[in-house]
Amino acid sequence: MHLIAAALFAFATNAHAAELDGVTLPDTATVDGQTLVLNGMGLREKYFIDVYVGGLYLPAKMTDGNKAIQQDTPKKIVMQFIYSHVEADKMVETYQEGFEVNPAAASLQPQIQQFLGWMQDVKEGDQVVLEYAPGKGTTLTMAGKVKGTIPGPEFMRLVFSNYIGPNANKALRTGLLGQ
Repeated sequence: MHLIAAALFAFATNAHAAELDGVTLPDTATVDGQTLVLNGMGLREKYFIDVYVGGLYLPAKMTDGNKAIQQDTPKKIVMQFIYSHVEADKMVETYQEGFEVNPAAASLQPQIQQFLGWMQDVKEGDQVVLEYAPGKGTTLTMAGKVKGTIPGPEFMRLVFSNYIGPNANKALRTGLLGQ
Protein backbone atom coordinates (compact mmCIF):
# COMPACT_ATOMS: atom_id res chain seq x y z
CA MET A 1 0.00 0.00 0.00
CA HIS A 2 2.84 2.42 0.86
CA LEU A 3 4.46 1.65 -2.49
CA ILE A 4 1.25 2.56 -4.34
CA ALA A 5 0.91 5.79 -2.38
CA ALA A 6 4.55 6.69 -3.08
CA ALA A 7 4.09 5.99 -6.80
CA LEU A 8 0.94 8.12 -6.94
CA PHE A 9 2.70 10.96 -5.10
CA ALA A 10 5.65 10.82 -7.52
CA PHE A 11 3.29 10.84 -10.50
CA ALA A 12 1.28 13.74 -9.07
CA THR A 13 4.44 15.73 -8.33
CA ASN A 14 5.78 15.25 -11.87
CA ALA A 15 2.39 16.01 -13.41
CA HIS A 16 2.34 19.54 -11.99
CA ALA A 17 5.34 21.03 -13.73
CA ALA A 18 6.82 21.41 -17.19
CA GLU A 19 10.51 21.75 -17.99
CA LEU A 20 12.46 23.30 -20.83
CA ASP A 21 16.19 23.98 -20.98
CA GLY A 22 16.56 23.50 -17.23
CA VAL A 23 13.64 25.79 -16.32
CA THR A 24 10.61 24.30 -14.60
CA LEU A 25 7.26 26.09 -14.58
CA PRO A 26 4.07 24.96 -12.85
CA ASP A 27 1.21 23.58 -14.95
CA THR A 28 -1.19 26.19 -13.56
CA ALA A 29 -1.12 29.81 -12.44
CA THR A 30 -3.73 32.14 -11.01
CA VAL A 31 -4.59 35.60 -12.32
CA ASP A 32 -7.35 37.65 -10.70
CA GLY A 33 -8.71 34.56 -8.94
CA GLN A 34 -8.93 32.46 -12.12
CA THR A 35 -6.83 29.35 -12.60
CA LEU A 36 -4.95 29.29 -15.89
CA VAL A 37 -3.21 26.37 -17.57
CA LEU A 38 0.30 26.32 -18.97
CA ASN A 39 -0.37 26.51 -22.69
CA GLY A 40 3.25 25.98 -23.72
CA MET A 41 6.88 26.88 -23.14
CA GLY A 42 9.39 28.33 -25.55
CA LEU A 43 13.02 29.36 -25.66
CA ARG A 44 13.91 32.93 -26.65
CA GLU A 45 17.22 33.18 -28.40
CA LYS A 46 18.89 36.26 -29.78
CA TYR A 47 22.04 36.07 -31.86
CA PHE A 48 22.33 32.35 -31.02
CA ILE A 49 22.32 33.11 -27.29
CA ASP A 50 19.69 31.52 -25.02
CA VAL A 51 18.08 34.47 -23.22
CA TYR A 52 15.03 33.13 -21.39
CA VAL A 53 12.46 30.37 -21.23
CA GLY A 54 8.93 31.67 -21.50
CA GLY A 55 5.65 30.14 -20.42
CA LEU A 56 2.18 31.20 -21.55
CA TYR A 57 -0.81 30.67 -19.26
CA LEU A 58 -4.37 30.84 -20.62
CA PRO A 59 -7.84 29.82 -19.37
CA ALA A 60 -7.75 26.84 -21.77
CA LYS A 61 -5.13 25.45 -24.12
CA MET A 62 -5.12 26.81 -27.66
CA THR A 63 -2.77 26.96 -30.62
CA ASP A 64 -4.25 30.06 -32.28
CA GLY A 65 -2.12 33.03 -31.19
CA ASN A 66 -4.48 35.63 -32.64
CA LYS A 67 -7.44 34.15 -30.79
CA ALA A 68 -5.46 34.06 -27.53
CA ILE A 69 -4.49 37.71 -27.99
CA GLN A 70 -7.99 38.91 -28.88
CA GLN A 71 -9.80 37.21 -25.99
CA ASP A 72 -10.43 39.59 -23.11
CA THR A 73 -9.67 36.91 -20.51
CA PRO A 74 -6.98 36.55 -17.84
CA LYS A 75 -3.60 35.50 -19.22
CA LYS A 76 -0.02 35.44 -18.13
CA ILE A 77 3.48 35.20 -19.56
CA VAL A 78 6.40 34.17 -17.36
CA MET A 79 9.96 34.69 -18.61
CA GLN A 80 12.66 32.89 -16.62
CA PHE A 81 16.00 34.41 -17.62
CA ILE A 82 18.83 31.97 -18.25
CA TYR A 83 21.34 34.45 -19.68
CA SER A 84 23.73 35.93 -17.14
CA HIS A 85 22.73 39.61 -17.49
CA VAL A 86 20.34 41.55 -19.73
CA GLU A 87 20.53 45.32 -19.46
CA ALA A 88 17.38 47.44 -19.28
CA ASP A 89 18.21 49.20 -22.56
CA LYS A 90 18.33 45.81 -24.34
CA MET A 91 14.90 45.00 -22.93
CA VAL A 92 13.60 48.35 -24.20
CA GLU A 93 15.16 47.77 -27.62
CA THR A 94 13.58 44.33 -27.96
CA TYR A 95 10.11 45.57 -27.00
CA GLN A 96 10.44 48.54 -29.37
CA GLU A 97 11.29 46.18 -32.24
CA GLY A 98 8.05 44.32 -31.60
CA PHE A 99 5.98 47.46 -31.21
CA GLU A 100 7.34 48.99 -34.45
CA VAL A 101 5.74 46.27 -36.59
CA ASN A 102 2.36 46.55 -34.87
CA PRO A 103 0.02 49.25 -36.24
CA ALA A 104 -1.82 49.42 -32.88
CA ALA A 105 1.31 50.93 -31.30
CA ALA A 106 0.65 54.34 -32.87
CA SER A 107 -2.35 54.99 -30.63
CA LEU A 108 -0.70 53.62 -27.48
CA GLN A 109 2.48 55.70 -27.28
CA PRO A 110 1.88 57.09 -23.74
CA GLN A 111 1.31 53.56 -22.41
CA ILE A 112 4.32 52.23 -24.30
CA GLN A 113 6.58 54.94 -22.88
CA GLN A 114 5.33 54.24 -19.34
CA PHE A 115 5.88 50.49 -19.81
CA LEU A 116 9.38 50.95 -21.28
CA GLY A 117 10.26 53.27 -18.39
CA TRP A 118 9.71 50.39 -15.99
CA MET A 119 12.43 48.23 -17.55
CA GLN A 120 15.38 47.24 -15.37
CA ASP A 121 18.40 44.99 -15.69
CA VAL A 122 17.69 41.31 -15.15
CA LYS A 123 20.08 38.49 -14.41
CA GLU A 124 20.07 34.73 -14.62
CA GLY A 125 17.31 33.31 -12.42
CA ASP A 126 15.16 36.47 -12.51
CA GLN A 127 11.61 36.29 -13.75
CA VAL A 128 9.75 38.90 -15.75
CA VAL A 129 5.99 38.37 -15.54
CA LEU A 130 3.16 39.92 -17.53
CA GLU A 131 -0.32 39.36 -16.13
CA TYR A 132 -3.51 40.58 -17.73
CA ALA A 133 -6.75 40.82 -15.76
CA PRO A 134 -9.87 42.11 -17.57
CA GLY A 135 -11.07 45.40 -16.15
CA LYS A 136 -7.71 45.98 -14.44
CA GLY A 137 -5.01 45.80 -17.10
CA THR A 138 -1.55 44.44 -17.76
CA THR A 139 0.77 44.23 -14.76
CA LEU A 140 4.54 44.00 -15.17
CA THR A 141 6.61 42.33 -12.45
CA MET A 142 10.39 42.21 -12.78
CA ALA A 143 12.61 40.19 -10.46
CA GLY A 144 9.80 39.98 -7.90
CA LYS A 145 8.98 43.71 -7.94
CA VAL A 146 5.65 44.92 -9.29
CA LYS A 147 6.49 47.81 -11.61
CA GLY A 148 2.92 48.88 -12.40
CA THR A 149 -0.29 48.19 -14.30
CA ILE A 150 -1.44 49.67 -17.59
CA PRO A 151 -5.22 49.53 -18.05
CA GLY A 152 -7.09 48.37 -21.11
CA PRO A 153 -7.24 45.33 -23.35
CA GLU A 154 -5.63 47.29 -26.21
CA PHE A 155 -2.29 47.48 -24.42
CA MET A 156 -2.48 43.79 -23.45
CA ARG A 157 -3.04 42.88 -27.09
CA LEU A 158 -0.04 44.97 -28.13
CA VAL A 159 2.29 43.39 -25.55
CA PHE A 160 1.08 39.82 -25.98
CA SER A 161 1.52 40.21 -29.77
CA ASN A 162 5.26 40.49 -29.10
CA TYR A 163 5.16 36.89 -27.86
CA ILE A 164 2.42 35.08 -29.78
CA GLY A 165 1.53 37.45 -32.62
CA PRO A 166 2.41 36.89 -36.30
CA ASN A 167 5.65 38.91 -36.03
CA ALA A 168 6.86 37.31 -32.78
CA ASN A 169 10.06 35.27 -32.58
CA LYS A 170 9.05 32.08 -34.40
CA ALA A 171 10.65 29.55 -32.03
CA LEU A 172 9.30 31.28 -28.93
CA ARG A 173 5.83 31.70 -30.43
CA THR A 174 5.68 28.06 -31.52
CA GLY A 175 6.64 26.86 -28.04
CA LEU A 176 4.25 29.18 -26.19
CA LEU A 177 1.38 28.04 -28.43
CA GLY A 178 2.27 24.38 -27.84
CA GLN A 179 2.72 23.71 -31.56
